[in-house]
Amino acid sequence: MSNVVGYARVSTTDQNPELQLDALNKAGAYRIFTDHGVSGAKTERPELDKMLDHLRKGDTLLVWRLDRLGRNMAHLVSLVAELKDRGITFRSIMEGIDTSTINGELVFNIFASLASFERDLIRERTSAGLASARARGRLGGRPKKHDAKKIALIKRLHAAGDMTPKEIADAAQVSVSSMYRLLKMETDA
Repeated sequence: MSNVVGYARVSTTDQNPELQLDALNKAGAYRIFTDHGVSGAKTERPELDKMLDHLRKGDTLLVWRLDRLGRNMAHLVSLVAELKDRGITFRSIMEGIDTSTINGELVFNIFASLASFERDLIRERTSAGLASARARGRLGGRPKKHDAKKIALIKRLHAAGDMTPKEIADAAQVSVSSMYRLLKMETDA
């Protein structure tokens, strides 16, 4: 026998999940797991994890809207594929998705294709932007945190040999591990 298990989520503790809970109850959820104050961008959420453990083959996971399950389409696609592998169907009330039907499966596969397309587009734009910046003489990535003066100070203090690694790191206002990394960078350069 198939059980319909609901999942609701609100991003902040002052938000109220009642709208979602009412819709999930009306759509037949016999049990609802609710995360309060948890971003949809996080893949690990306490109630989501409990619900995933609770679901069994033949069950249906029901959400009010796709963004309640997750904001990241890649994570949503992965989660629904995992459910399918476990023999669990997925339904989203607002989007009208029901993976127990051929039409619902088609709609979700279109979403999956769009997610893949979006990831490829972002990757392509990032590469083009970095290439453009390099062509103008700029390097991509974060600016360097430690300048040449700091590296030279660390190297000089280390070479003197009269300070402990902790004392050198403190003098340069870096951690001991950063001091060793910066020493290595200087000697490799």
